[in-house]
Amino acid sequence: MPKIKTRKGVSKRFAKTKTGKVKAKRANLRHILTSKPQKRKRQLRKDLFLNKTDAKKVREMMPY
Repeated sequence: MPKIKTRKGVSKRFAKTKTGKVKAKRANLRHILTSKPQKRKRQLRKDLFLNKTDAKKVREMMPY
């Protein structure tokens, strides 16, 4: 049986934790940072854990 290919875009954007959760980076921290408050930028640095339904889809695209 052939191997399942990993979706490379997904593997670069998400990471699996040891417990099986899917971790992602938050959006809106790339440009036009001068108009955003310091508090918002600080909170955007924290990692985001996907909800169950989205995490299931991502796990199917990253089989290994």
